[in-house]
Amino acid sequence: MSEFAALIEEDPATGNTRRCVASRRALPRERLVRFVVDPAGEVRPDVAARLPGRGVWLTAERGAISTAVAKGLFGKAARRRVQVAADLADQVERMLVRRCQDLLGLARRAGQLVAGFDQVADALRHRRVAVLVAAADGAPEGRRKLRALAGAVPLIELLDRRELGSAIGRDEVVHLAVLPGGLAERLRHEAARLAGFRVAVPGIDDKDADVGAEEPSAE
Repeated sequence: MSEFAALIEEDPATGNTRRCVASRRALPRERLVRFVVDPAGEVRPDVAARLPGRGVWLTAERGAISTAVAKGLFGKAARRRVQVAADLADQVERMLVRRCQDLLGLARRAGQLVAGFDQVADALRHRRVAVLVAAADGAPEGRRKLRALAGAVPLIELLDRRELGSAIGRDEVVHLAVLPGGLAERLRHEAARLAGFRVAVPGIDDKDADVGAEEPSAE
């Protein structure tokens, strides 16, 4: 067995760890992205780690994918000729964005989401927030004020206002807060993976499209 083939689905310590084929580091699964090779030989991202077949794991970072492609690690690990799409890292990014959006939508439907500057600020004052979410292109001043209230509350600034709005059925949203629970924890993990593919960007204007009149999460 080749040294690379031995890394496929390797489980060094516990069932929650896998080894990145690029760095050779054993990491928790939530810090990695799984890939599989389909019957046609094409490398497919499996961000949910559910597709059949033996997986190839990479650290959730663009650089890890670039390294794997440049060194032919997918083919070496799978011990076969493979095809890798030029936009593989972009595919992963889109999938991780969708997973974050889905979790925000679930939190809203579960009554675990608060939207709007005033409502989020109130939730922070009452120490009811597990994760603070701010649009990456929101007004810097509004984000600064909420960060001051947030203290040690984790902050996610990776999605833009349209992506956040789409997650909860609105055109645009700037400020969200996720209340304590399993969904907040899952969002933190997915956002940590997404951070390896995009970075927060400065606010592009001084208008908060949150419409501070947004009601707290309903139903």
